[in-house]
Amino acid sequence: MGHNHNHHGHHHEVTSKNLSISIILNIGITVAQIIGGFISGSLSLLSDALHNFSDVISLILSFLAHKLAKRKPSFSSTFGYKRAELLAAFINAATLIIVAFFFIYEAIFRFSEPVVIGSNLVIWLSVLGIAFNGFSAIILKKDADHNLNMRSAYLHLFTDMMASVAVLAGGILMKYFQWFWVDSVITLGIAVYLILMSLDLLKSSTKMILLFTPESLNIEKIAEKIHTVTGNHRLYHIHLWHLNDNELHFEAHLDCQENISISEFNKIVEEIEEVLFHDFHINHCTIQPDFGKDCSKEFIFYE
Repeated sequence: MGHNHNHHGHHHEVTSKNLSISIILNIGITVAQIIGGFISGSLSLLSDALHNFSDVISLILSFLAHKLAKRKPSFSSTFGYKRAELLAAFINAATLIIVAFFFIYEAIFRFSEPVVIGSNLVIWLSVLGIAFNGFSAIILKKDADHNLNMRSAYLHLFTDMMASVAVLAGGILMKYFQWFWVDSVITLGIAVYLILMSLDLLKSSTKMILLFTPESLNIEKIAEKIHTVTGNHRLYHIHLWHLNDNELHFEAHLDCQENISISEFNKIVEEIEEVLFHDFHINHCTIQPDFGKDCSKEFIFYE
């Protein structure tokens, strides 16, 4: 017998309007910086454009997830589309790492053969990036305080703004001191940042796709806490995973020492749910009762 339960609290209403505005602004920044990067010959501008493009993808994923989350699950997709963003994040992160290494190669090559950069275009486009990213971050700030996906988008936009500040500083140095090698240095910095950011995203999305136990949680400690309310009844064959960024799922068997009634079992499950939700922020659990079952009673099941 299984028991499923979701905890729902009061949530700030996150709308797609601000996301739509941020997507349009970031598409504009990306297109302008790509064109400007080729015209001026600035690799740092092109690498910053790539950074902004990654945010466009991130914002679009958040937008689609917001829309798809409203769809009800079906017989063919019992979880709906909640995990689609994980796959997209994995592909996006892997692609960004490849492109970032390309920029590193180009930047190192340019150290030996510096190229004259159109600094005025670099300066004005970096100012545009600061303004657009800054505005996008401001309008998402309120949603970021209440939603993990929005918080991630906000942080990306804020770091984009800081990257544009670095490009602006490089443009000024090239304009007044003709230090064109600065363009390669800034390109390397942005590329390394992209790799670090993408590796973290790649690692997180891979672990979620493979249903790994969240690093912040310890199954033995969770079982120890639950056993304080279950008495002699003990958990085994435990599974704990992220369905997506916002949903943590827990399932296990409960080895009942007595042949208890269904109503008694339901009372135990309710207590387990309260512990999982309030102590570990796990918002969905399924517990299967067993009595006198002859099998391994380890926390993790090995076939």
